[in-house]
Amino acid sequence: MLLKTFGWSFAVTALGLVAAAFYGGWTAFGIVAILAVLEISLSFDNAVVNAGILKKMSAFWQKIFLTVGVLIAVFGMRLVFPVVIVAISAKMGPIEAVDLALNNKDRYQQLVTDAHPAIAAFGGMFLLMIFLDFIFEDRDIQWLRWIERPLAKLGKVDMLSVCIALIVLLITSFTFATHAHQHGGAHADKAQTVLIAGIAGLITYMVVGGLSGYFEDKLEADEEREHEAEEAAARTGRQKPAIVLAGQAAFFMFLYLEVLDASFSFDGVIGAFAITNDIVLMALGLGIGAMYVRSLTVYLVRQGTLDDYVYLEHGAHYAIGALAVILMVTIRYEINEVVTGLVGVVLIAASFLSSVRRNRALAAAGEGSGEKAEVSSGV
Repeated sequence: MLLKTFGWSFAVTALGLVAAAFYGGWTAFGIVAILAVLEISLSFDNAVVNAGILKKMSAFWQKIFLTVGVLIAVFGMRLVFPVVIVAISAKMGPIEAVDLALNNKDRYQQLVTDAHPAIAAFGGMFLLMIFLDFIFEDRDIQWLRWIERPLAKLGKVDMLSVCIALIVLLITSFTFATHAHQHGGAHADKAQTVLIAGIAGLITYMVVGGLSGYFEDKLEADEEREHEAEEAAARTGRQKPAIVLAGQAAFFMFLYLEVLDASFSFDGVIGAFAITNDIVLMALGLGIGAMYVRSLTVYLVRQGTLDDYVYLEHGAHYAIGALAVILMVTIRYEINEVVTGLVGVVLIAASFLSSVRRNRALAAAGEGSGEKAEVSSGV
C-alpha cells in the first residue's frame, strides 16, 4: 500500500536528485534535498485539506490529481509561475524572463521579491476565505468548542466571511500605503497592487469554490436520484439510466484543488529564495516536495485517516488561517519560513493528539456512552 501510493514520489526523488547532481554537483544535490524537505514541511496542512476534498472523488480523479495535477503543480507553480510573475512585474516577454532566470539570477530574485506583495495578497485572501468559511460553519464535531461554537452562530449572518476578508484586505492595504508614504513613497503604487491582487484572490475563491460547491450539490442530488433509479430498476427489471453529472462535479472539484494548491505553494516558492535563486534547483526541489504532498493526500484518503482522526481537518484549517495571516503580514514584515512551517505542524499535531484522546475516550466509554465521551474529549 505504501509503495503503491508513494512509488511515483520515490521515483521522482531519485530522478530529481540525480539530475541535480549532474547539473551542479553535490552542492546542488544538497540544495534540492533541503528544498524538498522545506516544501513538505510547509505543505503538510495542504495535504490534510486536500484529502478532505479528494475523498469525495472517484479513484479515476484521484489518479488525475496524481498525474495531471502534479504537472500543473510542479511545472505550473514551481517553474512557470515565478517566471510569469517576473515577466508581468518587469513588463518583459516570457522568453526574456526565462533568460533572466537562467543567466541573471540575482536580478531575477529581486524581481520576484518585488512582486511578493501582490502574490501574498492574492494567496492570503484565498486562504483566509477557506478558513473563514470553515470556522463559520455549524458542524457536529467541534475541536476548540469555546471558539467554534460562538463563531458558528455568527456564521448564520449572510456574507460575513466576505465582509471580514475585505476588512482585513483594506487594513493591510492601508497599512502598506502608510508605510510606503513614511519611507518616501517608493512603494506607494504597491498599496493599490495589494488591494487589486487581494480582490482578485477573493473573486477567484468565490468563482472556483462556488462552481465546485454547485456541482457537488448537484452530484449529491444526482446520487439520490441514482439510488431511486436502482430501486426502481430492481423492481421492474429494467436497466437504470446512465449518470453523467459526476464528471462535471469532479472536474470543478479538481480545479478547486489546483487553485488551493497554488495558494499553498506561494510561501514555498518565495521561501525557496532564502536557499537558492537558481530556478532549475528550485523547480527540482519544490517539485519533489509537491509530489510527496500529493502522495500523502491520496494516502490519507485511502487509509481513512480523516475519518479516524476527526480533528485533523480542523487543525489543517486553523493552519490555513495562520498561513493566511502570515502571508498578509509578510507584505510589510519579513517572517522566517521556519516559523511558517512550524505553525502548521504544531496546529496539526495538536489536532491529531486531540483526536487520539477522543478515540481513547470513546473506546473506554463504549458504544453506549459514545456521545458523552465525545463531549468530554473536546478542547
